[in-house]
Amino acid sequence: MDTFSNLALGFQAAMSPESLMFCLIGVTLGTFVGVLPGIGALATISMCLPLTFYLEPMPALVMLAGIFYGAQYGSSTASILLNLPGSAPAAITCLDGYPMAKQGRAGVALFITTIASFLGGSFSILLMIGFAPALARFAISFSSADYFAIMVLALTAASTLSIGSVTKGMAMVALGLLLGLVGTDISSGAARYTFGMIEVSDGVSLVALAMGLFGVSEILTNIMRGDVVVVDAKSITMRSLMPTRKDMKRFWPAAGRGSIIGAIVGMLPGTGPTIATFMSYSAEKRLAKDPSIFGKGAIEGIASPEAANNSSVQAAFIPTLTLGIPGDAIMAVMLGGMLIHGITPGPQLILENPVLFWGVIASFWIGNVFLLILNIPLIGIWVRLLTIPYHMLYPAMLFFICIGVYSVHNSTFDVLLTLIFGVLGFALSRYGYSPAPLLLGFVLGPLLEEHFRRALVLSRGDLSVFIERPISLIFLILTSVVLLMSVGWFRTLVGRLSPKRLFRRPTNE
Repeated sequence: MDTFSNLALGFQAAMSPESLMFCLIGVTLGTFVGVLPGIGALATISMCLPLTFYLEPMPALVMLAGIFYGAQYGSSTASILLNLPGSAPAAITCLDGYPMAKQGRAGVALFITTIASFLGGSFSILLMIGFAPALARFAISFSSADYFAIMVLALTAASTLSIGSVTKGMAMVALGLLLGLVGTDISSGAARYTFGMIEVSDGVSLVALAMGLFGVSEILTNIMRGDVVVVDAKSITMRSLMPTRKDMKRFWPAAGRGSIIGAIVGMLPGTGPTIATFMSYSAEKRLAKDPSIFGKGAIEGIASPEAANNSSVQAAFIPTLTLGIPGDAIMAVMLGGMLIHGITPGPQLILENPVLFWGVIASFWIGNVFLLILNIPLIGIWVRLLTIPYHMLYPAMLFFICIGVYSVHNSTFDVLLTLIFGVLGFALSRYGYSPAPLLLGFVLGPLLEEHFRRALVLSRGDLSVFIERPISLIFLILTSVVLLMSVGWFRTLVGRLSPKRLFRRPTNE
């Protein structure tokens, strides 16, 4: 009964006119950005973060969250129609969505992605309602050593489990940790790595870093790539959206499996929706009676990854809100936005600010209903957005980025810093270095240092405190396993020691 009363409290807050308005603005903006290929939710949240400084914490968080999961809904449109993913998780949708579009079934593919996204998001919201309060009650007993171990696992997972080179991922985490050290040391008051510049005495601006790495760099990348092919918007009608009974029969099991995989992956630190979509697609291909249908327009190849995508996005809020530890770069920006608004995510959030916590969860469901309305009846509008030439969009985007950065501290130095980080992010992407682990390291770096110092102060400098507590020991062991699994020879050894190979009968020659 306590859960139902809390949910009622949350819906009361989420149904206020202000919260409803900013929820609608967030999901609409997120869908708009998701439809346009190459921009992504992270760049949009970074651009919109300064706009939320003038809002109350609740509407600000609702709007940012709406942009996040709204972008996941919209990102499949360009993937299906143009074979150009709007974001990294939507890349998997291209494999079967674009072949369906070439078969004249683009409308069915768009309908399937919308319904799968709604189911995946709803599943994780239910999981959040039941799981988040229990995790928060358990996390109250965590010490600084435990939090330090969890953050080490999150940073390690972000560098080793992300798509791309492990070495490059770890290098980006290290660079993020280094940037997080810039500024005045809270304990000693000494200036660190400021090089005499008073503008960074309070540290590097999170808004400037995020907008530069993910806003300006994405614009530069898309300018270098050129305009995309224009789609025929008139071919997508309401009648073309309707799937057959056979389609829906194949849809339900795949969407259910994708929702479960996405929720599990989303709750883990350092993973994110990209890995969830890859895992769900691989699982469907292994379970299929005829794997050859994948890549040729299989319903399962769209339903499962899209459900996993949105399920992992919603589930990522569980560790962020209950532990204060972001799972990926987007959650790191969300965490930064909460801290700017004076909200401290963690176990005490549910007890100290239940209206905010349950109001945000209630807004997730309201936002998902808004997205159903936006993505099915209004699909023709979103398809027509793909006809806008990109060279008409990027000057306005750059203008709003500069205005947003300047408005934070009224500092032209922050605008210059944004442009520098934009060029840096563009160069890193060109050479295969993902900026996402860098941002995660930047946000978690100060927290990691704080808990490390506090643990050593309480233990009087004894490093064994990190292995004496069972919780920190378990997370450090998991960190070691994640590191070992990223090493090629260890994966080969595990494969050779698998039961299937050890107990296989020898073949007679």
